[in-house]
Amino acid sequence: MTLPPLYLQRMQRDEPLARYTAARLGGPADYLFVARTTDELAGVVLAAWMRDVPVRVLGGGANVLISDKGVRGLVVINHVSELTFGEWHDGRNVAASAGMGLTVLSRRCQTRGLSGLEWAASVPGTVGGAVVNNAGAHGSDMAATLQEAVVLHADRGIQILSQPELQYGYRTSLLKAKTDRRFLVLLAQFALQPDSPDAVLERMERFIAHRKQTQPPGASLGSIFKNPPGDYAGRLIEAAGLKGYTIGGAQVSPIHANFFINTGSATASDYYTLIRYVQAEVHQKFDVELEMEVEVVGDWG
Repeated sequence: MTLPPLYLQRMQRDEPLARYTAARLGGPADYLFVARTTDELAGVVLAAWMRDVPVRVLGGGANVLISDKGVRGLVVINHVSELTFGEWHDGRNVAASAGMGLTVLSRRCQTRGLSGLEWAASVPGTVGGAVVNNAGAHGSDMAATLQEAVVLHADRGIQILSQPELQYGYRTSLLKAKTDRRFLVLLAQFALQPDSPDAVLERMERFIAHRKQTQPPGASLGSIFKNPPGDYAGRLIEAAGLKGYTIGGAQVSPIHANFFINTGSATASDYYTLIRYVQAEVHQKFDVELEMEVEVVGDWG
């Protein structure tokens, strides 16, 4: 790989990606680089773009299903976790780097007495992925408090996209609709409301308790499918009689049918086969096309 020596010295060859994903799945990356500063992150990604090296950035590894064959080119793990509090224009008072975990972000805001990200407590993933996917839970999402995102584009350089410019919808955005992936979220700015830390904590703990009661523990990808209009993916899967259904080491959770569990021996192929089977069964029984919330990444042959 023809990248500057500064980055090549820390490249790992044929590094298994399972340890970097929430479901503990995924084959090797041809090359892997762990970025710990914004300069490193932007620098290595720009260098790859300039040399037409395929590059994929991963944060917490949630909502991505990586092939057993791995990923060709370069995978960059975004471990840039920086948080700034202040009073800026138009109510902006929190700035978080894209590699910051959502749980850490929500906890830090709670201690400051800032409300609006309680839903993110115990949600896997990072700010960058949440910006792209308009992640959310408990009736709220990123669009509710995000004011703007700083995005690095391969061709246009740094851009600041306002919330309206991101064109948010249910689990989608302008960025998610892009197919070339030649962009990188660097920073997100939020406008959160002041509240007592105890009141914010009470809401967070209520949300966490609800998640523990309704969602399975262990290694999973998060919600597999988007909820179709006027219904719930989990309800349809359960109504199709698929709770607990297993292919290989991948299982439809007996607790919440829109979560698939790695029982310990699952492969990515098991997961993908189970996803396609569930889609087909729900379509046959209810004439509903379940749309994947999880993104399929890597070499699937």
